[in-house]
Amino acid sequence: MAASFFFLLPTIPCKPRKLTNSYTPKITCSSLATHAKQHLLNLISDQERGVKTQTNSTKRAAIVKAIDALASLGTDTVTTGSSLSATWRLLWTTEKEQLFIIEKAYLFGTQAGDVLQVIDVEKKVLNNVITFPPHGVFFVRSNIEIGASSKQRVNFRFTSAVLRGENWEIPLPPFGQGWFDTVYLDDEIRVVKDIRGDYLVVDRAPYNWKE
Repeated sequence: MAASFFFLLPTIPCKPRKLTNSYTPKITCSSLATHAKQHLLNLISDQERGVKTQTNSTKRAAIVKAIDALASLGTDTVTTGSSLSATWRLLWTTEKEQLFIIEKAYLFGTQAGDVLQVIDVEKKVLNNVITFPPHGVFFVRSNIEIGASSKQRVNFRFTSAVLRGENWEIPLPPFGQGWFDTVYLDDEIRVVKDIRGDYLVVDRAPYNWKE
């Protein structure tokens, strides 16, 4: 019963209707979003940031449906403001490149730590970061354009990349550009869909990552 409720979320109006007996249902946008968000977090909680989802199409479909339900509640919201600036930590994704590194890092004698997306709206920069504790890190710098075509869209262009160890650093050439839409944003999490149709669920990290 709980799952079917969430799948019906997009059809529930955020503004209560006035009924003939003047009763107003106690259903609000915030309460719907809270339930939809918790449903999504429950679905991804055991998926190892998306590694397990790669081989489970049923689970992926359920997660994407939960994302769509949450996104529908934030359709008219602006998600490119100052609250977008943060160190965001990966909870789940469908991005194959990130998942490959997370899953196969042991082949290089290490393991993947936090995977981050660090955004500064004011400075118009973004860093995609994969950490390899205790000292390793791979990060890609980007310039971003905020809200030029949509109140939820960020355009980005990679400018440089760096692979860094404790006492060494290897610069790598920049590659690629694209966009992503933040389809849901609150004080705890952010949900993204990008130009390739990939999904990203992140939370606000309890620290600020800096180069």
